[in-house]
Amino acid sequence: MATETTPAAHLLIIGYVWPEPRSSAASGHVMQLTECFLERGWRITFASAATEGEHKADLAAMGIREVAIALNDSSFDRFIADLQPDVVLFDQFLMEEQFGWRVEKHCPQAVRVLETSDLQSLRHARHQRVKDLLQGKPDADLSGYFKLDDDALFALMAESDIARREIAAIYRSDLSLMVSDMEIELLTRRFALPAALLLWAPLLVREVPDHGKGFDERAHFLTIGNFRHAPNWDAVLWLKHSIWPLIRAQMPNAQLHVYGAYTPPKAAALHNAAQGFHIMNWAEDALEVMSAARVSLAPLRFGAGIKGKVIDAMVCGTPTVTTPIGAEAMHGELPFPGAVATDAQRLADEAVRLYTDQARWEKAQREGWQVLQARFRHAQHCKTLIERIDQLRANLPAHRTANFTGAMLRHHLHKSTQYMSQWIEAKNRKM
Repeated sequence: MATETTPAAHLLIIGYVWPEPRSSAASGHVMQLTECFLERGWRITFASAATEGEHKADLAAMGIREVAIALNDSSFDRFIADLQPDVVLFDQFLMEEQFGWRVEKHCPQAVRVLETSDLQSLRHARHQRVKDLLQGKPDADLSGYFKLDDDALFALMAESDIARREIAAIYRSDLSLMVSDMEIELLTRRFALPAALLLWAPLLVREVPDHGKGFDERAHFLTIGNFRHAPNWDAVLWLKHSIWPLIRAQMPNAQLHVYGAYTPPKAAALHNAAQGFHIMNWAEDALEVMSAARVSLAPLRFGAGIKGKVIDAMVCGTPTVTTPIGAEAMHGELPFPGAVATDAQRLADEAVRLYTDQARWEKAQREGWQVLQARFRHAQHCKTLIERIDQLRANLPAHRTANFTGAMLRHHLHKSTQYMSQWIEAKNRKM
């Protein structure tokens, strides 16, 4: 409920997609942020130009108004002018590019917040680097790539058009929510972004467990992730062709269950019961299947942000074997709850060791709960988020005056975006 010191306000969320929290961590994060505002008594309108997916969250049941909007269409101008929200949250920088100038024109006093999901320019730069290093060889040595420091990451991103667009959107926004504290460090140190424009808002856990299913109550390996997300698909291929055969060489009866939303035919074709490699499609309850597994495998060779599958594994008390990419920004100074390795053989060895060593497994389980308690508590981060936005609402003119670069970028890009959008709208009317 709203309090006297935190008056209820109206939040507009402009979604890149309609949220599907059971299909992707990105959608799950949007819903977690939404719940932070609902708990304070805020009114929420969720608008999107996307087609509804089959696993869309029932926003109306939560008391959230749903509005379908159109790209490059002045109907949004009338909508936002009538709505006059106090805060507008753009889900990913593409939505800020598309609608930011319209929001500023018709409700200039609204606080503009960018929900980055992850630093997409970093993910794309890493993806390209991995492709260049692999050169069509699925198990080439990437150990040097996994050790890149922030100077090297900056170099990967510096020439990227996506990086220029994404960082410009961060500057134009009053506040950008970053799920990864490592990415905040990268942006402030190497790209010189003001810390006042960024807030650490990771994936959130409401209740941190202190017990779960034990070692003997579990069986099999598991990997999980939306197949539409390129890092997940690459991880499944690496598992299939390189890592899983090495695990089976040590454990001939081992079984791997591969779960993921939107399973394409190319993924279904990987199913091979004789090899213990089972494509299970979408999990109705991801936490249920995660809790039944003994070890989670997340061999991610590129990506950014933090990993919902690793958070879920910690909640379920399931140790994870992953790469430095999978472990990045997940555990801070605490031990990673499982094992981290950079090549197929070491990943396989660590997976077998965790699966068969009960003492090691139980230690990793406890370490996961310690990480959740220290870094991902819902109440802590929700409180910080609302307080930061309240401060912006109270001091918005001074905050914007201090961000001259953002004002300059809004002036130039929004003008060009406005004219392009109006040209597209006029062209569409003639068709």
